[in-house]
Amino acid sequence: MADLPGIDTSVAHPARVYDYWLGGKDNFAADREAGELALRAYPELALAVQSNRAFLARAVKFLAGEIGVREFLDIGTGIPTGNNTHEVAQDTAPNSRIVYVDNDPIVLLHAKALLKSSPEGACDYIQADLHDSDAILEAAARTLDFGQPIALMLLAVLQFIPDEEDPYGLVGHLVDALPTGSYLVISHPTDDFNPNRKGESMQRYNERVSAAGTLRGKEETERFFAGLDLAEPGVVPVSGWRPDSDLVAARPSSMWCGVGRKP
Repeated sequence: MADLPGIDTSVAHPARVYDYWLGGKDNFAADREAGELALRAYPELALAVQSNRAFLARAVKFLAGEIGVREFLDIGTGIPTGNNTHEVAQDTAPNSRIVYVDNDPIVLLHAKALLKSSPEGACDYIQADLHDSDAILEAAARTLDFGQPIALMLLAVLQFIPDEEDPYGLVGHLVDALPTGSYLVISHPTDDFNPNRKGESMQRYNERVSAAGTLRGKEETERFFAGLDLAEPGVVPVSGWRPDSDLVAARPSSMWCGVGRKP
């Protein structure tokens, strides 16, 4: 893959490393090196990342199907792969409306793949950083109806907000802007399921990537749902959230996850 304008291919980027773990092709040598170093410390990490992607699909299907949510705000979208939010939501409810947000230029290059909406629904893409919450909300209002329940999707992205930047306040600000009946969906990397329990995989990863990550435990992840009503089974490993089968439930996890409703 040739160098692309505005993209530093010599430094690993989280979205491209994640793409590598998922078996994608939109990554460079630096991304693969960072991904392999993390895998040496936690060999099941790639499978665990795939478990997170499967959780996204189950959560969206649950919200669009069982709950009836039709508006989705997916921040930290990442490079498009199978079972993107709009594909799952519109397969269940064709009139679903989805807004994607990411700050990686390479994701912008793939935005057309994220905008293939059903005729009845709508898709939009916003090039923005999670820190720019007010700008995100303003732009999202062009597509989403903030008078209706919205599912705020924050999957594998909050680790890039260190404690000193108040990730809980940032999430709270976004949730405050949503109407009653909206949902918060989070998955967050942890070291709790790594047999080594030394944070070595994240340490090796952070040495190579442009945006360092922070691991958080179950209680720290639960804090993001303060004031919300957690859907069953609460905050659990990603493979354990309403699994489709015992086989799915037994797959590796590297993240805690949960789905909470705004009362």
